[in-house]
Amino acid sequence: MVDSNAWRDAVEKSHSIVQAYMAIDGETSVRVRIYDDKQARLTVKIGISDLTRHEFEYPVPLDDARTMAVASRDRMIEKIRHIIPIDGFVWEVDVFAGALSGLVIAEVEMNSDNDDPSLPSWLGREVTGDPAWSNAMLAAQGWPGNARR
Repeated sequence: MVDSNAWRDAVEKSHSIVQAYMAIDGETSVRVRIYDDKQARLTVKIGISDLTRHEFEYPVPLDDARTMAVASRDRMIEKIRHIIPIDGFVWEVDVFAGALSGLVIAEVEMNSDNDDPSLPSWLGREVTGDPAWSNAMLAAQGWPGNARR
């Protein structure tokens, strides 16, 4: 999670994302993502470990993505993703909207479980490996437990 707004000055680019889950089964999910209301991708994610996920992503027509999002049975999140390069790693800071408004989560893209990025000072509570904080569970169940704001 993110503790402060100190990251904002380092943002390289940002995208609005609507992310709808077609299927969620344990560590596997199928989702459609609409970027900036201009393009869409279908993704299958398979959890391998707390840190590693296999991801298979394919472009889909925007109208098809919108239809899939409506059919997702409200398992949807809206967020602005901010891209922040730090010391050779790419950090993604997601600022959630709608029912998850107020939630800000960061994650770093790594090439392997052995990567050891330095942690920015603006990071807060670690939620890696806690399934309640995955985007799929946030879409399906909302704020985990008593964590709301």
